Amino acid sequence: MADLKYYDIIRKPVITEKSMDAMGEKKYTFLVHTDATKTQIKEAVEKMFAGTKVKSVNTMNLDGKKKRRGMVVGKTAKTKKAIVQLTAESADIEIFEGL
Repeated sequence: MADLKYYDIIRKPVITEKSMDAMGEKKYTFLVHTDATKTQIKEAVEKMFAGTKVKSVNTMNLDGKKKRRGMVVGKTAKTKKAIVQLTAESADIEIFEGL
């Protein structure tokens, strides 16, 4: 297992209707590195976004989908999603504001 730095753990934010509705409850959704643990995700969010304090982290592993191109069958890469709940007195994450 590779040594993961905090900037390698969070890949990109997930922008869907469901994740945007959860932002009212201070829940933010990210695609994360598949080897990242909950404690590593918590540390990465607190270091990357100043003023945030993480209350809890929920993760889910997603298998790759089957894709076909003619007779050749393959799979897309598996991913991992993390839903990060911030505390009530925590600052909001700025990349989601204005969406």
